[in-house]
Amino acid sequence: SILFMNNFSEVQGRKWKGEGTTRNLESITIGRCYDYIRLVNPDVGEKNCSELWEAFRNAFINKDPCNIQPQDFELFFKLSLHAIPTGKSLFWENNQLLVNSFSSRARRYMTLGDTLFGFFGDFLNWCGQENSTGKTLRLDYESCPTAEECENNAVDAFWRMASMTFLQSVSGISFFADYEIPYLQKDKISQVVIWVVDDIEGPNIDSCGYNTVQILEDRLKSLGYDVTCTDNYKPVMFLLCLDNPDHSKCTLSSF
Repeated sequence: SILFMNNFSEVQGRKWKGEGTTRNLESITIGRCYDYIRLVNPDVGEKNCSELWEAFRNAFINKDPCNIQPQDFELFFKLSLHAIPTGKSLFWENNQLLVNSFSSRARRYMTLGDTLFGFFGDFLNWCGQENSTGKTLRLDYESCPTAEECENNAVDAFWRMASMTFLQSVSGISFFADYEIPYLQKDKISQVVIWVVDDIEGPNIDSCGYNTVQILEDRLKSLGYDVTCTDNYKPVMFLLCLDNPDHSKCTLSSF
């Protein structure tokens, strides 16, 4: 019965269904900041990484974990903002690892995750405890709310603000694969290029001029954008074939 009570207490201690705050979050994010400004993209210049951490943490600490707004991170994004190279912005949906390989940490293109603010939070989780006291109680390491439990959680609020910040900063040709059109700055965009890349094992769900891609194309064109679309863009397919060299789609005749 003692074992049962201990397990029951542990279940009760998990307030939310999602994973808790990533352990050593402060050390990881400050380290990533220095990694970015020293090695990944030194062109952004000097940034105060400790100040960035404080602005990031203060956006959600000691607040209701289900009432965090994108604007709460405004200071963090103001401090971390930097120029996005013209014609190098790349958007994606449902294929993050492939896109990361293709962008090559901003050497080819720049995705949201290749910016300082995206690099800072990529693949991490965080939330605070409302009205907590004491340094060790500020972050909730046991559990954090999922999007299903509450829309205005700290992680989703952060990425919504990150997306808006990134979209408002791009210019030139945008390689587009998402639906955040309202935040694009039309006067800065000369062309929108859509690449539709199917999983090498299928199924082929979307393609240029079909299904949701056609909806995206039509919407962009109705707003006056110059839009081009390519199915299974070959340079990206080459990356898929590196991991699947024996697949029938990776023979020389397929290209």
